[in-house]
Amino acid sequence: MGIVTLEGLEFFAYHGYYKEERKIGNKYHVDVSVELDLSKAAQKDRLSETLDYEILYKLIFEVMQKPTKLLEHIAQRVIDQVYANFSQIQSVEVTVAKHNPPVGGVCRWAKVTLKQ
Repeated sequence: MGIVTLEGLEFFAYHGYYKEERKIGNKYHVDVSVELDLSKAAQKDRLSETLDYEILYKLIFEVMQKPTKLLEHIAQRVIDQVYANFSQIQSVEVTVAKHNPPVGGVCRWAKVTLKQ
């Protein structure tokens, strides 16, 4: 087994519980780790034997384009897309962070992590 990770992905998107958040937008940070068997890729040096992280990025980009209210929903949609597009997956962990969330004080980001 092995893990393919995309870390520090940044998007400007229009998510949030409050209507104003979905109107003005915010910066989001996404980390994704996908566990799968990487032994064939390690032995054969073929992209077809691993998870193509360019495709993974495009899936996450598409998810980030559709406004949602909750970070949990974004993370679940990413997980669903990973499982729908890659058959060899053992597990997926996604962290979604919203920069400067509206909490009434100083807060660098709010984060949610889901793993399935």
